[in-house]
Amino acid sequence: MWGVTFADLRYRYRQFLIAVIGAGLVLAMALLMSGLVGGFTAETDWTVGGVGAQRWVLAANSHGSIAGSEVFPQSDVAVIARSHGVTRAAPLVIALAQVARIGRYTRSVEVFGVQIGNMGDPAVTSGHALSGSGQAVADVGAGVTTGAQITVGAMPFRVVGQVSNRTMLAGVPILYVSLRDAQALSFGGRPLVTAVVTRGIPAMVPAGLTVLSNQAIEQRLLANLSGAVSSINNSKVVMWLVAAMIVAALLYVSALQRVRDFAVLKALGSSSLALFGSLALQAVVVTLLAAAFAMVISNFMGGLFKQPVAVPASAFATLPAVAVGVGLISSLVALRRATGADPAAAFGG
Repeated sequence: MWGVTFADLRYRYRQFLIAVIGAGLVLAMALLMSGLVGGFTAETDWTVGGVGAQRWVLAANSHGSIAGSEVFPQSDVAVIARSHGVTRAAPLVIALAQVARIGRYTRSVEVFGVQIGNMGDPAVTSGHALSGSGQAVADVGAGVTTGAQITVGAMPFRVVGQVSNRTMLAGVPILYVSLRDAQALSFGGRPLVTAVVTRGIPAMVPAGLTVLSNQAIEQRLLANLSGAVSSINNSKVVMWLVAAMIVAALLYVSALQRVRDFAVLKALGSSSLALFGSLALQAVVVTLLAAAFAMVISNFMGGLFKQPVAVPASAFATLPAVAVGVGLISSLVALRRATGADPAAAFGG
């Protein structure tokens, strides 16, 4: 029986190859869906971890979100810096969803106002770091080169350096400017900040402020993307169903072409279970080959998305199991054709 199964795979290899490629592309997209969800976590970790702080001090009514607009006086920075347990403190101004004009084009950016030379001031991958007012360091995803001019609101900046992997909220690039420039952009120059980051853990902070860990900040940012995560996970399930339909269509056509073969096998004493096993084996072989193809091709498809794509190792580990399940479900479509074959048809004209 197994020899007949593999002989049919060889005989109809073109049909099966088409199914492998079709289902493989769909499974690759399912992998990338997992990568998009993983990318949300990765970008948040890169951006928050890249600040280099151990704790974040925010306004208590911001509820742990740096994506909010709650502010407090910059004078609180000195109080926090003197708190027992703190070895270093730096103010930040985080202004999200800012419109930047780059030449004739506009795009959204997240603005981080940092104290030059202190925590939050990023290490550049090209160009040089911030050294004064009117300068900006941009994530490469902003699509602006070193030396270019960029305007945020009514304020012009010259991009002096670039960084990588500094995005927020599904791939929106970050633009780093000096603290004073960010205060001028967001608060009309008033000495206000949206966060203070520290090395060491503050024993006390001024009234109305709260201390949060990097992990708490990351969790709150990811909570803002919960709707997107749910939609992507639903799309992934649809991808699996589409892959199952591709393989099922192939097996159904194959079963129609093999009705006489099934009749001969039943006449020779093969059971319905054995015939189903033959179909199931074909389906599993096709879906496993599709899964292997998906694992390879997905590595080259990440560029289709603007946001970071980080496919977790668990997705690669579970894909073969998903493929086997898809194959078994697909084989059910052709079950009636295989088991319903009349042995007398083996001797017909």
